[in-house]
Amino acid sequence: MSTHDTHPAVIKRLRRAGGHLSSVVAMLEGGKPCLEVAQQLQAVEKAITQAKKTLIQDHLDHCLSHMVDAKGRARPDSLDEFRQITKYL
Repeated sequence: MSTHDTHPAVIKRLRRAGGHLSSVVAMLEGGKPCLEVAQQLQAVEKAITQAKKTLIQDHLDHCLSHMVDAKGRARPDSLDEFRQITKYL
C-alpha cells in the first residue's frame, strides 16, 4: 500500500462528500424540490472530482520522481503505472 501526503485531505473530502450524498438521498425521500437536490448533487460531484484530481496529481508527482533508476534508466513498472492512472484524468 502506498500513502501520500495528500491522502488525509482526500479522505476528509470524500467523507464530507459521502455525508452530502446521504443528505441528497434524504432530500429525495423527503420530497425536496428537484432544483435543491440538483444543487446538492453538483456539490457532491465537485467534491469527488476534486478528490480524484488531488489523488491523481499527487500520485503522478510521486510516480514521476521514481520513474528512473539509479543509472537514469526508465523503470518499466513506473511507466506502465503512469500510463494506467492517466486514463482516469
